[in-house]
Amino acid sequence: MNHAHTHAPHQTHTHHTPGTDTEVQAEILDLDAEVLAEHTASITAWLPLKTAPHHLVDLGCGTGTGTFALLDRFPDAHVTAVDASIEHLQRLRTKACALGVQDRVRTVQADLDETAWPDLGTPDLVWASASMHHMARPDRALRNVHEALAPGALFAVVELAGHPRFLPENAPRDRPGLEERVHSAADRLQKEHMPGRGADWGPMLTDVGFTVEGERTIAVDIEDDRNEAIGCYALGVLQRIRGVIADRISSEDLTALDRLLDTNGPGSVLRRDDLTVRTERTVWAARRT
Repeated sequence: MNHAHTHAPHQTHTHHTPGTDTEVQAEILDLDAEVLAEHTASITAWLPLKTAPHHLVDLGCGTGTGTFALLDRFPDAHVTAVDASIEHLQRLRTKACALGVQDRVRTVQADLDETAWPDLGTPDLVWASASMHHMARPDRALRNVHEALAPGALFAVVELAGHPRFLPENAPRDRPGLEERVHSAADRLQKEHMPGRGADWGPMLTDVGFTVEGERTIAVDIEDDRNEAIGCYALGVLQRIRGVIADRISSEDLTALDRLLDTNGPGSVLRRDDLTVRTERTVWAARRT
């Protein structure tokens, strides 16, 4: 795999503190692409394709993690990248120009919760990574994908098993188990607002007419090795979680979390040398038969 594509975030390794929620999310997506590049490449290599696809669609593309991984994997293909965020699509276009692949990428701004979808052509492969669980009506979205795909074409749904974990179980020293409690609060909140998070997409794919030809769960366990990107990734993810669960954890846990997020403090997550990235990714490969 050509790592120049997925490692484009190195261009922003100052890792500024963005001002808007969209900028924060974009920074996290870029770091996610960088840190999980090998795992994304292994998924694209695993897909049970009968022939090399030429027209691909990346649904909920964000800043382009899947788009650039697919362009790497299929050098003769072009990708239609679809997202609701104009800012994310602009960031993706900027990367595409920097990498010299702008002629192979088309961006489409669209809210996929709308009843009418944009015309995406007849793709050979549709890729949806960490996007389907955001859909208000996932059954309708799955039917729209089924209708858009060419006969015999493939739909790849990739989902993370919740937010990644970074700290050892006994950390921090004064509040051991803090991260698990923080994630439990975030998981409870997400179940209220995104019931599709952590779902088994296999039966839902079958229900709308797909044939599921493969399912694979990949364990992610990446050691820090003083990798600056992992520290920044942990900081971004935990900052984003804090923004929604601050009133759902104890004051002692909130204080300990804030010490981890204080980039100038001695307890900052950026100063730790014991971070890992731990999560699971599951991919379903479904064919329109």
